[in-house]
Amino acid sequence: MTEFAAVLKQLSTAQKPAKGASLYTLYVNRPAGRFLAALAHRAGATPNQLTVLSAVFTFPALAAVALIPPQTAMAVCVGAALVMGFALDAADGQLARSQRSGSPSGEWLDHVVDCVKVVALHLVVLVSFYRFFTLPSPLFLLAPMLFELAAVVIFFAGILTEKLKWRVPDHAPAPAPPALRSVLLLPVDYGLTCVSFLFLGNQDFFLTAYCGLLLAHVVFMGAFLLKWFRELR
Repeated sequence: MTEFAAVLKQLSTAQKPAKGASLYTLYVNRPAGRFLAALAHRAGATPNQLTVLSAVFTFPALAAVALIPPQTAMAVCVGAALVMGFALDAADGQLARSQRSGSPSGEWLDHVVDCVKVVALHLVVLVSFYRFFTLPSPLFLLAPMLFELAAVVIFFAGILTEKLKWRVPDHAPAPAPPALRSVLLLPVDYGLTCVSFLFLGNQDFFLTAYCGLLLAHVVFMGAFLLKWFRELR
């Protein structure tokens, strides 16, 4: 346990900055990822293997959403698998930074898997809505399409902004206080979307939660795009 604690302490110094992270990421996903990264370190696993393991947890769970009628037990299993997949996604980066083993190919693999996750998640919700849900109106089938659009735009534009920032002087407006920012960003944290699947067995509750998260993503998409465009001018 002493060696394991030492690895955990070392990993705690390999964290990304708190800026731009929500409460879920800061206090749930990153600590869980740190614990998993320490286990992986002791087992001799590589960051790329953790990325693949994240996909192994995530994609079968997403397939179940499209193929199996939503019930409580199924929803709990799906939600838990998605949460674990997201924690492993945090673990691979922490392990790479602590070992100084990051590489362009590893970063590429991580981003590609993340992109497929974002796209597939809302596609399977669309299938589940169509096959298994009693929707108030067929118009609700548009919700996963709009959610996917917002999520993909935020994902792509955020990565592109980080890649281009080195070309412009740092004259961004003063950010909100860290505590407030982490609360405001909670509705657009992928982890919170994963948690919502724990309630997939309750159709009314899940539909309400999903549409609420959709609304937050649409609003934040507009705010993020405006903010990032201004930062790059």
